Amino acid sequence: MILSLAASVAQLPDAYFLRVEYAEVSLRGAREDNQDRVTVAVSPAAALLVVLDGMGGHSHGERAAELGAKVLLDRFGMPQQPLLDPMGFLHLALGRAHEEVAALGAGIPIERRPRSTLAACLVQEGTVWFAHMGDSRIYLIRNRAVFDRTRDHSHVELLLQEGLITADQAQSHPLRNFVEVCIGGDPMLPEMSIGRCERVLPGDLLLVCTDGFWAPLSDQDIVQALCSGEALTPALEALAQLAVHRGGASSDNTTAAVLRLK
Repeated sequence: MILSLAASVAQLPDAYFLRVEYAEVSLRGAREDNQDRVTVAVSPAAALLVVLDGMGGHSHGERAAELGAKVLLDRFGMPQQPLLDPMGFLHLALGRAHEEVAALGAGIPIERRPRSTLAACLVQEGTVWFAHMGDSRIYLIRNRAVFDRTRDHSHVELLLQEGLITADQAQSHPLRNFVEVCIGGDPMLPEMSIGRCERVLPGDLLLVCTDGFWAPLSDQDIVQALCSGEALTPALEALAQLAVHRGGASSDNTTAAVLRLK
């Protein structure tokens, strides 16, 4: 879902007007349905990229992802842009998304309540803010390399960061799909990674994606495709198809959005 917003930017300096190219994709893969959701909202002053992955094994994962996306999109469209407090916006928006998804599970045993991972990327005034819960990721690509990315809320990511397993071992680890943080489930507000920010430059690429997209792909796969000079839409679609192909009969829902600053 892509939405362009008309913001109140009459007094905005030219340097802060966003000049961007963006694209999004979501494939079902080998699953019976697609529980991922993706949203890109762009105004003259700010942009918001969001992906959510409704968690398998829980009821109504698609409803959790759909509701979470709606909450973030609605809140992005409410204030004047650029946002006065980007970190506060992300904290309140993710908190509200969690509350509303948790409410979906009222009366359902806690182990089956709707849940979703979430990754949100906010761009304005030459700066990007990251926020995520779970193993949906945000990448900042600069000069044909992964300059920065979020770290998953997962046991496998912890083992990887501690040097206890290699990246290759992480791909086949029996707990590779175990996520420690998400929206929904327990009504108590979970730990969220919010507020990391980076200055961004013309030519930088911002990618938000679910694990069905990034898990079968290497950083080199992602960088080569998105920095090839091809338009972003066909490049992103080709990457998603590659992820599904590599996943084969066990390929997951595969979802991503990418934005290039001009």
